[in-house]
Amino acid sequence: MRIRVLASGSKGNCTYIEDGNGALLIDCGLSVKEAVSRIHAAGGDPSLVRAILVTHEHADHIHGAAAMARRLGVPVYGTGGTLLSLVSAAVGRRPVRLVRIAPGEAPAIDGFTVEAFATSHDAREPCGFTLRSGDLRFTSCTDSGIISDPVLGLLRDSDAILLESNHCPEMLRTGPYPEVLKRRIRSRHGHLSNPAAADCLRALADDAATVILGHLSEINNTPEKALASAKEGLGLYCGGVRVVVGRQHEPSEPVDL
Repeated sequence: MRIRVLASGSKGNCTYIEDGNGALLIDCGLSVKEAVSRIHAAGGDPSLVRAILVTHEHADHIHGAAAMARRLGVPVYGTGGTLLSLVSAAVGRRPVRLVRIAPGEAPAIDGFTVEAFATSHDAREPCGFTLRSGDLRFTSCTDSGIISDPVLGLLRDSDAILLESNHCPEMLRTGPYPEVLKRRIRSRHGHLSNPAAADCLRALADDAATVILGHLSEINNTPEKALASAKEGLGLYCGGVRVVVGRQHEPSEPVDL
């Protein structure tokens, strides 16, 4: 399994996952032109993409989803709540097929088995995804103010995870955002902080193998702070766990399982 985070952050999110049969995209908050360019830059092939999985309806996750699906001739999978925001964009001379997937369901898409799970975010019906191909499992969990015990179990059983590490609490507290936005980010339906991500990794430390830190705020975080916090959470296990920081403006370090 090859995992390429093409973009991760408030300006757009998109992850390309490929196995021997094809590829999937998780979210497409980029324009079609930019998404295709980044797939090529990451060593992938857009023609291999069999479906686009969308986690929730915020623009940084679905901005280019319908157009990309139409360009590639593939369906878009999401929860019922998420797909409501794509209905108008999916109609036209070349309509996009929208496929509902409920948390707990695990449909097969080519060589992948895809399981959706509920996350905690201020969206209609947000979710994350666990992808299985053969014996390998990848779980993507961003845009969630908390990590529930069931989600922790999915992360623990995965060979690689994409975990949100959105903000440094002190940078958020002293930063330029209005107080109402700060409260939203800090809430149970907001975004996971560096310390919260570190706590999650502390619980996973003896099982984790590869961790990708995602959805870093460009205003309220730095890659260095997120990485240092993650390593503190991993503690004595840090040396045995690969930690990659997802980037906003270019594909991140490649992960091959």
